Amino acid sequence: MNIALVAHDRKKDDMVNFATAYQALFNGHVLYATGTTGARIAMATELTIHRFQSGPMGGDQQIGALIAENRLDLLIFLRDPLMAQPHEPDIIALLRLCDVHNIPVATNLASAEMLLRGLWRGDLAWRDVIEEKS
Repeated sequence: MNIALVAHDRKKDDMVNFATAYQALFNGHVLYATGTTGARIAMATELTIHRFQSGPMGGDQQIGALIAENRLDLLIFLRDPLMAQPHEPDIIALLRLCDVHNIPVATNLASAEMLLRGLWRGDLAWRDVIEEKS
């Protein structure tokens, strides 16, 4: 699967810890991330991360392009609900694209863990079923 990892500044430590904890699972997938988040994960793990620009510089939109091109299967976006973001319209557009294209998205650690546990068990193979019916 193609998985994108994004984290707001005050959630980057959480994302690095999360990626470290699930490194064995992530090893079998293609990973994308916005700039700083991807760099921090790469430094803390042995994961290969395809890095885009930082979120405010267009990274959210680059991930959105993957979604629009049907090249992303899962988004983990650890958002900071207590801090206003200057690029909030880009964030809303990214989440909207996930809804439009039925991309599973987690915005906190609890939902991210649930999605990854489902991925581990094979529960997220739903796209294969949809494609077979098409």
